[in-house]
Amino acid sequence: MNTKSNMTKTMNENPVLTAEALALLGGGKIAYVKAVRSEDVAAMFPQAPQIDPGVQLYTLHAADGTPMMLTDSREAAIANAWSQELETVSVH
Repeated sequence: MNTKSNMTKTMNENPVLTAEALALLGGGKIAYVKAVRSEDVAAMFPQAPQIDPGVQLYTLHAADGTPMMLTDSREAAIANAWSQELETVSVH
């Protein structure tokens, strides 16, 4: 068995994480901030009031993608995460 080709195969494979695995990631202590358009808010936060189109907002999400908070600044979302003892990570 060729060790080099095995390493290449392993390095090139993209691991798939399930929603359940993401929920457990970081023991419930990891969150991320995402920029969103006001047009997309109703799908994430059905209880939110109507917002004018074209407004950039920010959401705080649990590691599994569950939206937790909506705000008008990235800094406020990060501050809210810290107040809940959540570590924010960058996602792309």
